[in-house]
Amino acid sequence: QVQLVESGGGLVQPGGSLRLSCAASGLGFAIYVMGWYRQAPGKQRELVAHITSAGTTNTADSVKGRFTISRDNAKNTVYLQMNSLKPEDTAVYYCNAKYDIVRDYWGQGTQVTVSS
Repeated sequence: QVQLVESGGGLVQPGGSLRLSCAASGLGFAIYVMGWYRQAPGKQRELVAHITSAGTTNTADSVKGRFTISRDNAKNTVYLQMNSLKPEDTAVYYCNAKYDIVRDYWGQGTQVTVSS
């Protein structure tokens, strides 16, 4: 049974930082593309960043230069370091593991709120 468990969300002031973690189990983690998505109230879920099995990353323009995705295959964990947070970064952040159209899994999400 595949499980993706996110942690690290919370309330932070504008300009602050958070580090999200997603611990994966039940899959061959190293071969999966791992991604972070977010969904703000009333908006569609959007890609924040993803990282391939080879370590190649892709980051949304809206967070480029502020957010960094990384992975530790030995720990079956993917991270999202978020710096210089803005109120518009407020959303539920979801971890995704994708190998193909069938092997495509989601975590339950973690809330990030940026507010003074």
